[in-house]
Amino acid sequence: MSLAQGELIGLAVDVDGKKGKVVDETRNLLVIEDGGKETRWVKKDHVFRFPEKDAAIEGRLLVGSPEERIKRMVKR
Repeated sequence: MSLAQGELIGLAVDVDGKKGKVVDETRNLLVIEDGGKETRWVKKDHVFRFPEKDAAIEGRLLVGSPEERIKRMVKR
């Protein structure tokens, strides 16, 4: 299972030079906490880097809930 198919909440992330931890996810947004401040990032507009997994993923591939992403990948 690739990172794009799995759970993102709890992972360290770097987006546009801002580092934090994914604390929530909606269909179109990732909510990232950095120093107690939460920021919302539109998935389709950014590249998300996950240093723990040594991976970078284009946000357009993350659009959708985790359940939708798994179904979409299995159909391919």
